[in-house]
Amino acid sequence: MRNEQVFSVQGDAELVARAGHLFESAQTEFVCAARDLDTWSQPEARAGIARRMGASGSPGRLTVRKLLSPVALADEGARAHLREVRSQGALVRISGSLLPHETILIDRRVMILAGRETPASPTGREYTVTTSETLVEGVHSMFRAIWDTAVDLDSYLRGDVPHLDAEGRVILDALASGLTDESSARRLGVSLRTYRRRVADLMAGLEAGSRFQAGLRAGELGLARRP
Repeated sequence: MRNEQVFSVQGDAELVARAGHLFESAQTEFVCAARDLDTWSQPEARAGIARRMGASGSPGRLTVRKLLSPVALADEGARAHLREVRSQGALVRISGSLLPHETILIDRRVMILAGRETPASPTGREYTVTTSETLVEGVHSMFRAIWDTAVDLDSYLRGDVPHLDAEGRVILDALASGLTDESSARRLGVSLRTYRRRVADLMAGLEAGSRFQAGLRAGELGLARRP
């Protein structure tokens, strides 16, 4: 039986200091299940983890799986981040199941559990690290069960396409053409105020925070190419 240990740390900085070497040791599989992308509250901690992951040997043999809830796709920045993660070789799936704040499994021998962040704590959330074979195998089995029923990121995004009527497509074309609001309103035969309200409705439907993001989101969903 291998030497098992369990310990807790408070905050991102202490996690990196005491357990960062565990991330660096990943050789075959790095698994992450989380509700959103906000668990690592301090950018410097995220960067530290990324550096250690990048330093782990033989990246070609390392399988990275990320399992997230739909809330992780709440804005274009999050979706862009996940597309970047995928471009680097990670497997990303979306699940409607209730997921923890974050659970990380490394080579089926180490597990890191993130607790709930409490505003009263100045150092951040608590993390529990364990190498208990029973706990790690149990959680890994649950992860695989959810993973097998989850949807690939691209498939999920394609299935989450908002409906655009003929007017919505005209507005989308107007935004892409660079026409002024005044010209676009005249093309549609509506007042400037009505046009701008409909642009706002279109942005809301596409979950975009700006007109530029609306165009990116439409392209991502294939709306711009539909007849």
